[in-house]
Amino acid sequence: MRKKFEDGGMPSGRRGFLKGMAALAAAPLIAELAACARTQPASQSGSRAAASPGTASLARRRLGSLEVSTLGLGCMNVAWAYGPPTDRRDAIQLIRAAHARGVTFFDTAEVYGPFLSEEILGEAAAPFRDQVVIATKFGFDVTPAGERRGLDSRPEHIRQAIEGSLRRLKTDRIDLYYQHRVDPAVPIEDVAGAVKDLIQQGKVRYFGLSEAGGATIRRAHAVQPVTAVQNEYSVWTRDPEHEVLPTCEELGIGFVPWSPLGMGYLTGAITPATTFDPKSDLRAGFPRFTAEARAANRPVVRAAPAHRPAQGSDACADRARLAPCEEAVDRAHPRDDEAEAHGGEPRCARDRADGRGGRGDRGGLRATSGAG
Repeated sequence: MRKKFEDGGMPSGRRGFLKGMAALAAAPLIAELAACARTQPASQSGSRAAASPGTASLARRRLGSLEVSTLGLGCMNVAWAYGPPTDRRDAIQLIRAAHARGVTFFDTAEVYGPFLSEEILGEAAAPFRDQVVIATKFGFDVTPAGERRGLDSRPEHIRQAIEGSLRRLKTDRIDLYYQHRVDPAVPIEDVAGAVKDLIQQGKVRYFGLSEAGGATIRRAHAVQPVTAVQNEYSVWTRDPEHEVLPTCEELGIGFVPWSPLGMGYLTGAITPATTFDPKSDLRAGFPRFTAEARAANRPVVRAAPAHRPAQGSDACADRARLAPCEEAVDRAHPRDDEAEAHGGEPRCARDRADGRGGRGDRGGLRATSGAG
């Protein structure tokens, strides 16, 4: 498997990136590895994370004033969540292959593993650290032994968490530091103030929020400008359209969808017969991944224009296999020339036949006809 990511002649661009990543998708790893920056186009110059000689180039976008590649690599699954951890050497080769294909945006968190994802990314990105943007997250109480004990965004805990992340990532600054989840016990103004102090100290460059609502975003932004908001967003989880996306557009904040491939479901590789190991795969306990829900939601994947039997050459087969992935990414992240036509709304998610609207929920979307 490792050899597949060592070939310097791999094709570039989005299709090449998805095809290369699909080589490792026999495990559920890559189902979650696309985080797309849904923002205004960026210039090709003046970026700290500009592509280095010998690497391919993907288009760039701006999250506020932070320039990133339009496709990013989420590194949660190399350590945890949707199956057992990836072999460390394979994970490092994967990250380096993504960089070789033009990816400059890498996302992790201290709670992934815990700690293991940051350690792997730090080792993998060390040779090209100044050419990439690294995002990580704080906000959970994790003991040194790796025990998760709930939320903790107290300023003193943030100051402690940043030191661990810097050490594991082998860097002197975090480019984008997200609050992983809103902590109801800590005013968001205190959280923003703590990150503002870290920015002034040079340990953090930009501030982000994950899974935050519009009011919380506004309150945080008033203390320390928010560069990016990272919420779940795909054709079957459209909650951000109602409040978060308009807020980001109004305030000039970048939006980074996580799980644009629906935790792997929108790739077309997961069927009603797929099984999930409850010991290593969080999806085993998610209502939307019951066999009944997966059967009901098959039309979401079948709506992809090229989701039909492949005929002819291997290239045609590759195109058919990748089409659901590309379609899912497009719906969460329209290309520049499609953004106005999309109007912020995924194309195949309009006018649900059951009349209940297009909003997916965390309890499990049930699409009986069309897509939701």
